Amino acid sequence: MRSRYSAYVLGLEAYLLATWHPDTRPKSLHLGDADKQMVWQGLSVESTEQVSVTEALVTFVAQYKDLALAGRAVRLEEKSVFQRIDQQWFYVEAIS
Repeated sequence: MRSRYSAYVLGLEAYLLATWHPDTRPKSLHLGDADKQMVWQGLSVESTEQVSVTEALVTFVAQYKDLALAGRAVRLEEKSVFQRIDQQWFYVEAIS
């Protein structure tokens, strides 16, 4: 989770795709102009839950300032599903 957050901050599209589960991975990912308006402020992993040997849930909060909204602070909270394949964890999807 932390490495994917860092990849978003740095705009590393290839890394994000490489760590996305093959069944849910988009064909391409283009961090566009809207993403350039986001100034990331930090990540807090709120909880992790090992569901099975190959599945885990991560609840996190990421904060950023939206320059398109005069620098308004935004809080993004998400629970994500990760699946392990061959000793590597992949992002599957966000759930509510």
